[in-house]
Amino acid sequence: MPSNQTRGTRPVARLLSVVAVSAVIVGTTGAGVFTPATADTPGDYGVAPTWSAPNGNKANTRRVRGPIDSRSVSRLGVAWSVPIKAPSDRWAGSYATTPVVADGVVYTQDLGSNVYAIELRTGRLLWTKMYNAPSSGPNGVNVGDGRVYGATVTSAFALDARTGAELWSKPLVRNKNEGIDMAPGFNDHTVYVSTVPGNPDTFFSGDGVGVLWALDAATGRPKWKWNTVPTDLWGKPEINSGGGLWHPPGFDEKGDLYVSVGNPGPFLGTEEYPWGSSRPGPNLYTNSIVKLDAATGRPLWYQQPLPHDIYDWDLQNSPVLTRAGGRPTVLASGKLGYVYAYDQRTGELLWKTPVGKHNGHDDDNLLALRGEYAKLPQMPFTVYPGVLGGIPAPIAVDDTTVYAAVNNYAANWTNQVVPEFPPFDEATGELVAIDLATGAIKWTHPFGQSPYGAATVANDLVFTTTFDGTVHALNTGTGQEVWQAKLPATSNSPVAVHGDTLLAAGGWPQLPGEKAEIVAYRLGATASTSPSTSGAR
Repeated sequence: MPSNQTRGTRPVARLLSVVAVSAVIVGTTGAGVFTPATADTPGDYGVAPTWSAPNGNKANTRRVRGPIDSRSVSRLGVAWSVPIKAPSDRWAGSYATTPVVADGVVYTQDLGSNVYAIELRTGRLLWTKMYNAPSSGPNGVNVGDGRVYGATVTSAFALDARTGAELWSKPLVRNKNEGIDMAPGFNDHTVYVSTVPGNPDTFFSGDGVGVLWALDAATGRPKWKWNTVPTDLWGKPEINSGGGLWHPPGFDEKGDLYVSVGNPGPFLGTEEYPWGSSRPGPNLYTNSIVKLDAATGRPLWYQQPLPHDIYDWDLQNSPVLTRAGGRPTVLASGKLGYVYAYDQRTGELLWKTPVGKHNGHDDDNLLALRGEYAKLPQMPFTVYPGVLGGIPAPIAVDDTTVYAAVNNYAANWTNQVVPEFPPFDEATGELVAIDLATGAIKWTHPFGQSPYGAATVANDLVFTTTFDGTVHALNTGTGQEVWQAKLPATSNSPVAVHGDTLLAAGGWPQLPGEKAEIVAYRLGATASTSPSTSGAR
């Protein structure tokens, strides 16, 4: 990929970086008898008591219990706000992640890789660890064993949760064309961090291999690593790249992990090698969900919904572990604009559902895979979902329903290398509710702006944020909006709910007077407008 296809043409806070065809199940093994687990442990698919992981819990359900529901949500007011330190004059702003809460402290990371510890009740800043190392996002931190785990663009690290002192740092990238931009996974004293084929300076510029590392949480010592794509990059490493994780894995009751892998590059291709012809074949394990043995990193099964991706349609969101009709199920989603349900033990496809706007290009990848280039669209042409569209941020699930925040945003292709985009604020979106058992759509709620804020469920409410800096709360049964609040700036980050407190951020100021701040909304807090100063209220 020519170097001018940089992260500047990629997501809003990793809202860039996989239609749907049946994939071959390889290396399938049984998972044994399922045993329910307690809350906040691998295999728990119920309601978590706290927001203790980047996606709420280790199953990535983004669902919590607590007093915030449709009857009480109108009592939310601003409790405090904390300024974000990273510069906002970047293509993705200064903040794009979901915070984590442990022992009454909010831990989070900005797009300068800086880490914050904030007292949940008061908003008092307890400590910051400044790295001043720009990240493409979504990044973020995880907490366990008294340590905070995160990464800069080159290295994974652990900090003392009480003081912020760095305990260890482990470089993971192989060259200047790779980077790290995910919140780590954490389970059983092990930290999981993946590289990706790019960084804030360049993306998909060749010789970028996404590698998942399992690191000892106490020391950073590698336990194993797994290459999501081959190091020879399908024969042309000087041009090709791909793979890697953008979000943390999910963990089942055995501790085995489920990962979703990003797309291959270049895309569409290059002028010399159009339609991905420099990387023939399906390009495993890009655009795949893979179950890995926790002890060795060995793949147990995989599904590749999108072989030979040409449109940057990542399957990038964290796998979500749940039960459908009592059957252990794992959900996958991403910018390709589909939600998939698979059997956890075997990888069998249970259902797949398209969401948002599609305009007839879902099978173009198969034409390119077969070399049938004459059947592919002629320039110029428009694709929905575009490379900033589909489901750009993690989904959520409750006992019966899957919730996906969908972005209807086109990519206009006039050449093989770089698409053209409408202005961000011209994109629209929707929040879609899908029946967990069947994949049927229950309801759709439209938005006038892109919902980059993922989905978060608390009781009978599902939350998201839209690009215009609005927090929305919808009724899970009907899709009706029951509450909203205005953030101090444009938002491209998700919502966390912990007890009586909702955490959100306006992380990308666009207009004069807007401020990049993390905001805590709390039941009974007195302020009801956008925050203007930091500290407790």
